[in-house]
Amino acid sequence: MSGPAWRDRAAAHRARVDALVGPYLARRAAGSKHPVIDFLFTYYGHKPAQLKRWHPGFGVVLEDAEEYTEFRGYQRISAEAGVAGWTADPAFLEKRRDTVAFVARLLSATMTRPTQLSCFGLHEWAMVYRTDDVRHQQVPLRLGASGTDAVVESMQLRCTHFDAFRFFTPAAVPLNIEPLTRESQVEREQPGCLHANMDIYKWGFKLTPLIGSDFLFDAFELACVARELDMKASPYDLRAFGYDPIRIETPAGRAEYVRAQADIAARAEPLRIRLLDACRSLLAVADR
Repeated sequence: MSGPAWRDRAAAHRARVDALVGPYLARRAAGSKHPVIDFLFTYYGHKPAQLKRWHPGFGVVLEDAEEYTEFRGYQRISAEAGVAGWTADPAFLEKRRDTVAFVARLLSATMTRPTQLSCFGLHEWAMVYRTDDVRHQQVPLRLGASGTDAVVESMQLRCTHFDAFRFFTPAAVPLNIEPLTRESQVEREQPGCLHANMDIYKWGFKLTPLIGSDFLFDAFELACVARELDMKASPYDLRAFGYDPIRIETPAGRAEYVRAQADIAARAEPLRIRLLDACRSLLAVADR
């Protein structure tokens, strides 16, 4: 890919990021915290500057791209190879082969299961059940501590995602329909899970620069939508931040949540397929 061509693609990518989270990033640079959006950069650990950096994906050579010398996972190839420039390093692919294989196995297994839409976002409620250690100290619980506990006790916890389950309070752990472990993650994740669908973004950036940024930002967009639903249905009162609650303690609220959850699951399916196809292609190259 010529210098002008890839620089145009990189500029368009940065513009997409800025259009979605630019105002938030400006406030964050000024020291402002946000209980909803911060999660996408703090928990997931992929910094805004990393998200803005454009990568073409494995197998593409960028001409006139000296700045890529300092980026992880790249190598410079000389004109003796038939084309000169910078490209994702096959040695980096070999180094990350086990991760690529795990992601492919997890995505493939998740796709084989029926979509479950009966959790109602109660994982966030289970994280503050019968405890004084509230995770988001800067925002109040919408129903107070006792009201929150009553909602948890009124419904069956049906979490299937270990990385949500591991933050349950000790009192909430035995209330889940089944115990979850890291070892059973591949056998338990299902395509209706909000966090499993958010994690498509996580798996994409963990494989950067083997995975292209155009896909990664598509996954990030979906993660933003899922995070917003997650927090609207949470026990926290976020109206001061512009988020009207989805009152999952009511039948109407649960129905609203299920509709939104189903929409996110439908949007996640083609992304999961794209990432799985990319992982399988990378594994085929690694095997050669």
